[in-house]
Parts: sequence; C-alpha cells; structure tokens
Amino acid sequence: MSFERVWHKNYPADVPPELDFEQLTMPEFMARNAQRFPDKTALDYMGATITYSQLDALVNQFGRALTGLGVEKGDTVAMLLPNFPQIVIANYATWRIGAITSMHNPLYTERELTQQLDLSDAKILVTLDILHPQAVNLMKTTSVEKIIVCHVNDYLPIPQEQLDAMAENGMYRQVEARPDTFEFKDLVAAQDGSALESRAELDLVGSYIYTGGTTGVSKGAMITHKNMSFNTQQLRSWFYDLEDGQESELAVFPFFHSAGFTGVQNMCVVAGWTDVLVPRPEPATIIDILKRAKPTVVPGVPTIYVGLLANEDFRKMDLSFIKCFIAGAAPLPMDVINQLKELAGAGIVNVYGLTEITPMGTATPWKGLEKPGTVGVPLPNTDLKIVDLENGDREVSPGEPGEICFKGPQVMAGYHKRPDETKNVMRDGWLYTGDIGVLDEDGFLSIVDRKKDMIVASGYNIYPTEIDDVLFSHPKILEACTVGVPDEYRGETVKAYIVTRPGETLTKEEIIAFCREKLAAYKVPKIIEFMDQLPKSTVGKILRKDLRD
Repeated sequence: MSFERVWHKNYPADVPPELDFEQLTMPEFMARNAQRFPDKTALDYMGATITYSQLDALVNQFGRALTGLGVEKGDTVAMLLPNFPQIVIANYATWRIGAITSMHNPLYTERELTQQLDLSDAKILVTLDILHPQAVNLMKTTSVEKIIVCHVNDYLPIPQEQLDAMAENGMYRQVEARPDTFEFKDLVAAQDGSALESRAELDLVGSYIYTGGTTGVSKGAMITHKNMSFNTQQLRSWFYDLEDGQESELAVFPFFHSAGFTGVQNMCVVAGWTDVLVPRPEPATIIDILKRAKPTVVPGVPTIYVGLLANEDFRKMDLSFIKCFIAGAAPLPMDVINQLKELAGAGIVNVYGLTEITPMGTATPWKGLEKPGTVGVPLPNTDLKIVDLENGDREVSPGEPGEICFKGPQVMAGYHKRPDETKNVMRDGWLYTGDIGVLDEDGFLSIVDRKKDMIVASGYNIYPTEIDDVLFSHPKILEACTVGVPDEYRGETVKAYIVTRPGETLTKEEIIAFCREKLAAYKVPKIIEFMDQLPKSTVGKILRKDLRD
C-alpha cells in the first residue's frame, strides 16, 4: 500500500506513513523477547511475577499439554477467563501449536455462550473454577469435549484461610474430579518447557473475537496471525519514544475484548513490556495496583477515568510515573483530559477502532496535535474514507458526515460461518464499519453517530435487538424496544420501553429480574418506561430512532 493522505502531515515524529512490518507471528515475538529480555517481568499478577523466559517456557508446556489432549493444527480452544496469567499462557500456547483461540466473556450467560461456542466448534474450554458448573452444562449443547480449570491461586500464593473465605464468597471453588476436566497447573507441570516450534502462519486464522450486529446475533471475526501481528506493530510504532523492554502497561481492558487483546496483551509481548494484570477493573483495585506497580502506560474507557477522578485517593497520588493515558470506546471529555493532565502531566491518546480491524484504526498523534472530541488520525498503513450513507459508493467531502470505511492489514478475514454478513461489511478490501463519522481538513476523525443501534456502556458493546428478543419472550410483554440513553458514568446506559399485554400488570423490578436470568449484567436495562403504544412506521416497524430522540 503506497499512498499519501492529508493526515500524514500530523504524524508523530519518527513514525512513517508505511511500516516495513516484521514478518513474525505473535508466538514468534514471544520467543524472541524471551531471548532479548529473559529476566524482564512479562506478567505482574497482583505482585506475583512471571519473567519472559518463564512465560515462554509455560507457553511451551501448555502447548504440549494441549497437543496431548488431542488439539491439532486448525482446531479451536475456547477461552472463558478474566485477566489472569493463564489466559496469556493459553492464548500463546494455542497459537504456537497452530490452533485457534476463541475469546469469550466470562460474564456471559449460558445462552449467550452457547451461541458463540456453536460458531467456534471449540473442542476444549479453558475457564475459571467458579464457572465449571456452567462449563459442564455447555458441554451438553456444544462441541466442547474437555474442560481445563484455572484457579485464582495457580500463580498467586494465597493462604488456605483466605481461600476458604473466598470460597464462601463464591470467588473460589474446588472442582469435582471428572474424566473430562483437567487442572491447568497439573497439565503444565507434567510437560517440558523447552523450545517448541511455532506452527502459526501469518495468513492463517489465529483467533475468533466476537462482535454483534443489528440482529444481535454473535459473529466471530476471523482474526489472522497477520492481522494481530501487524495491527500490534502499527500501534507500537505510534509510541516512538517508549523503549522496548522498559515500560509497563496496565491491563484494564479484558483480553477477551479486542482492545485488551491487541492493545495490552499483544502490545506488551511485541514491545517486551510488563503486562500488569487487572482481574477486576474497579477503581479501588486499580488504585491499589497503580500504587504498587506504577505502570507507565495506562489505558481505559472514559468511565474508568471518571471513576478514578471521583476517588480522593487517586487525586492525592503522585502519578508522575505515568507517561501515557490511552482512552478507548469514546473520546475523553475535555474536563477529564484537563484533570488527568493536571494530575499526571502525561500524554493522552484517544484511539478508535472495532473488532473487525483487530481493533486499532485511528489514534491521537503521540506528542503531536490534539483536537478534543476527535479520535485522531489513521495509523500507519491504514487508509480511511467517509462514504455516503445511501449506497456507500461515493466518497464525501471533508466535514460531511458519512459511513467510516477502513482498509489495511488489520482488516479481518471475515465472519466465521457468516458469508452473507461478511459481504454486507466488506467491499473491495474496504471494511464498512456502520459508524457515522466526519473527517476534517487535517484528516482528524470525529464519530458522529452509529448506523447500527449499538449501545456503548462502560466500554461494552450492547445490541438492543438482543435485549428486545429477551423482553419479547416475557409472557406479559406485548411490545418492547431498547435504546441507549446518555449516562454520566457509563457513557450510555440501557433503557427499555415496554407495552404490557392487555389486562396484565408488570413492575420494573420483575422485568429487571427476568432479564438478569438471561443476559449478562451490563446488558440488563437500568431504566424501564411503560407506554400505551410504541411509535411505528406505516408498515408497523417500531421506530427505535424516534424513541431514542
């Protein structure tokens, strides 16, 4: 790709418009940094550390264990884990033996996970002990044949009395002995950690990362090894003066999400940085980790920063160790930017992207021109255009809103088992995002709206039709429509408009309780409004936009 674009004039110093990519897969980067930085801490898990040489050996051990369980090149291993060391080990081990990782949210319900596992054809599920009963149920309805169980104390020494207390609070459990269930730590301990040749290939699919659409049906974006390697290299190049083997990054974004997957997990491996794991991204936990680990790069969604700034402990901290804040999901409000700069004096980079581009597309120029309210300019080797909303075949003028389209090495291979959905979003190498944006005369992108009705709450993508379907299944509900409404803390929150069946009575509490049984907690409507009827078009379609407006 050789081109000149208006945004290139605003690039950070020493960042070229086009990179000469290293032709390495992510497990090859891991092996290389085990040689370059053998004693550098790769993973910091609540104070317990794993060096790059140790991590590479653990990846080899778990790779051999997976092979011993029958995993072959091209098979799928599903991950249902928070940000524990085991998810990094399992991801890289799976890639190293040429298999595919399928990334799943541990907050999802069995119904939601069944949809995704049906798409992935995963043979093995790696999960947390407290989720084992759910995993056993999933085996009855999916292709999963074996479960590998991880514990909070696998790589963290925890006294037995503390484990007992955690068990009482539902945070830890011993798992029953079953022929289809294996302990992660036991599998690793039984294997050799010597070098294991990587079977990953740049053009092969390495991961399925799940997104949704206006239908609310899960779609697995097929992310190739080239996608993940090159997109990580694109992001790494942006921070030209941050040194390999010297920095540490706070893992606030979960690794099952594309932002944490590329922006933290893979970014740290490519750069030889320390990945400071955050199992539960709550302000109090984050503050404790900041005080102890002092990470130099701190990512987060706006709600994370708003929560931190509202905490007096955070505002009193010496934050001079932070070199960079990275904001995703939505541009940071100006007052938040100003407060963070005042407290830490660090640079702030807004990034924008989506799962289908692995996910990094644009970023605020590092130590360059800032335009509040924008999400920066396209990364190296990335082309961007704004097209008309009617047919998507005409590029619009600067300042005119239209659909955002990307082209570059980070664009996914397509949706797994969803050829029609793939055709809907990919044309001649361009990914049509469904997001509406404006490109200014300097090449800075602003997000205006979404063609999709997606709700973004606390950084999570929520698809209202999925919630509508759950609401419609309630025997007392006649009609329902879900929208996103502004929320000071979450950015957006979920509101449901309800019409009850004639003669029926229903309370807000009953609806919320019903949804909690069928949806992840962050998808459950927080606001319920009862109506006599919902606005409809002449053909009877509920007008979601009218309700949102």
